[in-house]
Amino acid sequence: MTIRRAVEQDAERLTALMQDSGAYRGQYASIISGYRVTADYIARHRVFAAVDAAGRLLGFYALVLEPPELDLAFVADEAQGGGVGRRLVEHMIGQAREAGLAEVRVVSHPPAEEFYRRLGAERVGTVAPSPPRVVWERPELRFTTAR
Repeated sequence: MTIRRAVEQDAERLTALMQDSGAYRGQYASIISGYRVTADYIARHRVFAAVDAAGRLLGFYALVLEPPELDLAFVADEAQGGGVGRRLVEHMIGQAREAGLAEVRVVSHPPAEEFYRRLGAERVGTVAPSPPRVVWERPELRFTTAR
């Protein structure tokens, strides 16, 4: 697996991976309904894609520098459990460190909280619902970038 900077031409593939995510079916579907990763978004943020040797997209993340936040993080359903998510988060922390960030905020999808905590994130609060798209509380976590 290789992690590389996403390019404009990746926008549709990143959007498709996100929209196909099994984690956002049912009660959580509204949060990504109609959301698109655009070429402009890729140009404005640090977006990185994990690909296998055949070029198949395994996952991606988007690090926003101001304010510091992990905005998007997705692993293809068929690639989950194989370490892709861990490698993407480790890569994100390295990118944050290189950018001079001391910490990175994560407003987590509720079922993903334990994943982030296993990788070292600390829960610092809860984000209130923002209807109509998000009608549930979300865990707020922080990764520190210090070694």
